[in-house]
Amino acid sequence: MKYKIKNLTFNQWVKQVSFIVLFLLLSFPQFLMAQSKEIIYVGTYSQNNSKGIYVLEFDRENLTSQIIQTIHDKESPTFLALHPNKKFLYAAYREGMSKQDEAGTVIAYSINQETGKLTKINAVSSVGASPCHISVDPTGNVVFLSHYKGGNLSTFKILDNGGISEAATFIQHTGKGVHPNQTTAHMHAMIPSADGQWVYASDLGIDQILKYKVNPANGTVAENPVIFQASPGAGPRHFVFHPNLSYAYSLEELSNTVSIYSVDQTNGDLSPIGRINMLNDKLHSDYNAGADIHFSTDAKWLYASNRGQDNLVVYKVDPTSGLLELQGHVPSEGQHPRNLKVDQKGDFVFVANMGTDNIAIFSMDKSTGMLKATGKHIGIPRPVFIDQLFIK
Repeated sequence: MKYKIKNLTFNQWVKQVSFIVLFLLLSFPQFLMAQSKEIIYVGTYSQNNSKGIYVLEFDRENLTSQIIQTIHDKESPTFLALHPNKKFLYAAYREGMSKQDEAGTVIAYSINQETGKLTKINAVSSVGASPCHISVDPTGNVVFLSHYKGGNLSTFKILDNGGISEAATFIQHTGKGVHPNQTTAHMHAMIPSADGQWVYASDLGIDQILKYKVNPANGTVAENPVIFQASPGAGPRHFVFHPNLSYAYSLEELSNTVSIYSVDQTNGDLSPIGRINMLNDKLHSDYNAGADIHFSTDAKWLYASNRGQDNLVVYKVDPTSGLLELQGHVPSEGQHPRNLKVDQKGDFVFVANMGTDNIAIFSMDKSTGMLKATGKHIGIPRPVFIDQLFIK
């Protein structure tokens, strides 16, 4: 027996409704796009009237953005880190818990899952002076903090509510390098391995990458690191692992080079296999300092930023050897490109030009890896860090 609905059989009615739904979905793709919201978080120096952390809603179609929140709990929230579950964000502030405190402050925020806005959970002392980089281990249990001025590192246990404990580990580095700027240790970044067993600490002042064993249960690292010596005067600053291959890449600020390492998958040890220049030989600048380094989403290309020449260098990654081949240089559309963010969808690269108070947006050619200026900029005072979050 067939049921009739307004002179249609039930089967006919289902077919017609299905056709209408399909037509709407195909005809109005913006309907689907509206179901996800794109948020950009920006950390800044508290200069040029900066309001601290900027929370932006980004319009991908028109390459425009709207500020939906600013937070200025302390001075200079220069570096931020998202929790792997995307429900929490951690900020490294240069200002201490009090104005007289020489150490910085770490503040944990919860993320509103509908708007992307931030709400403070708690704040603790960073213990060291001048925190410049913050990261979270992939298990979501530990926050790692690097201090440039103090030349030390600290770690924090992440609590059940997303907040953080007082410092669980504090380690002071000692020594100096051959460069005039290397009179003492200068920690610059802590990058965890994909499995969370190790964290790699790049110390610019002593030309070392130190591998620490991570204890996620109590938020600590062991105090007996394995030390990998960089080239004298190189100044290792930032560090990235290839997501699919057993290679790692160290951006060296003082020598404006990228060193390439093979990674032993049994113990995480690094072995140097190559080194490549970052600078454009056709340009001259009295001051040059490498800044940031990131892979494209497909990991075929590697991008790094140069301050001084104020450009981005594009490398092709050899999928067998891990070595890099220069593809070219692209002007950063501003001065002092301190940080860059590769769009999670692989369409754009965002570049924080700290010296000209702007974030430049570049489109990406996925066949060559090269970048092209879109002419679109986001005006933010003294931008230092950029991250991205999609909310469904």
